[in-house]
Amino acid sequence: MLNLHTIKPAKGATKKRKRVGRGNASGHGTYSTRGMKGQRSRSGVSNLKRLGMKKLILSTPKKRGFKSDKPKNQVVNLFDLNALFKEGEKITPAMLIKNGLINDISSPVKILGTGDLKIKNLEFKGVKISAGAKIKIEKSGGKIKI
Repeated sequence: MLNLHTIKPAKGATKKRKRVGRGNASGHGTYSTRGMKGQRSRSGVSNLKRLGMKKLILSTPKKRGFKSDKPKNQVVNLFDLNALFKEGEKITPAMLIKNGLINDISSPVKILGTGDLKIKNLEFKGVKISAGAKIKIEKSGGKIKI
C-alpha cells in the first residue's frame, strides 16, 4: 500500500555522495581527492573560482537600480478639474477616466495641489489627496471621503 512513509525514489534516481577525508581505508583519505598542492587544494576557494566561472560572472552586466512593486500614482492637478467638472460634482476614479484625466481605474489616483480650484463644493471619493490640495479643497468648500 502507498503511504507517505513507504514512498521511495525510483531505482537509480539517487546516488550516494562521495565522503572524503574519512581515512585512507575509504580510498579518499590524506588529500581528500584534491591532489597535492596549489590553490585548488586549499580550503576557502569558492567553487565558482575552481570551475573558472568567476570571470564569467564578473563580466556579465548586472541590472542596476531598484524597481518598486507598488503601482505608481496617476497624477491629477487641481487646475485640470476646473474645466471638466461643475459645482457640487463627485470626483471618483471612474469620473476621471470618463473625462480623460487618467488612463486606468486599477492604478491609484492622487490629486495634487498645483493651480487653484475655482469650483465650489466638489466631493472627492476613492482618490488620494496631497496635503496642499487638501487645504485648497477645504477652502473652496469641498468634501473628502475616503
